[in-house]
Amino acid sequence: MAQLIPGFLAGNAAILTNVCLLPLYPGLIAFLAGNAQNERAQRASAWLGLLVLAGVLTLMFVVALLLYLASQTYGSILPTLLPLIYGLVIVMGVLMLLGMNPFARLSVAQSPTLRNPYVNAYVYGLLLGPMTLPCTGPVIASAFTLGAVAGAGAFADQALFFLAFGLGFGWPLVLLPLVARGLQRQFTSWMTRNHLLLTRAAGLLLIAIGIYGYGAEVLGVFA
Repeated sequence: MAQLIPGFLAGNAAILTNVCLLPLYPGLIAFLAGNAQNERAQRASAWLGLLVLAGVLTLMFVVALLLYLASQTYGSILPTLLPLIYGLVIVMGVLMLLGMNPFARLSVAQSPTLRNPYVNAYVYGLLLGPMTLPCTGPVIASAFTLGAVAGAGAFADQALFFLAFGLGFGWPLVLLPLVARGLQRQFTSWMTRNHLLLTRAAGLLLIAIGIYGYGAEVLGVFA
């Protein structure tokens, strides 16, 4: 169960440093709610936010399954890979601390526009992870790397790690459309103004997770 905390914290870091999409998200939900027939906008917003979260969690479960299947191949060399994995997480954290993002040159993927607003919200959640790579690539890459070794190949532990990441990533997507628009603007405006601070905080988090993981899994310091 120890993998739940770093997974959830990494999810929060990924969404709160996401100035590519999160400031635009309330407007998207309002647009989808306005197109939802026979529903009040506020009620539709609640369901749409939950469907976006469901899409995020579905993707995380699929990623956990794929990494578990892959781990059956490299499981025997896992002890050799651990120092490299935690080293990569620390390097990603240092880059974020310096305000550098090696994924920034990637183009932002676009979610398809579907006729049904509920299906559209779910598909948006499915694609949200890939769409955020140009903005939060170091956090997502680090989380996926850590998830690959979560639980030493036990699928339940890997699934819990990724679902915790999805919950950390997705809870603002449910909550934000439900608050007053003034609060939405204040929050997204504050996040945009303090993006560098949030990025550096996320970098420190990755460094701490990498150092702790290296000490616990490689050196056995915290065992």
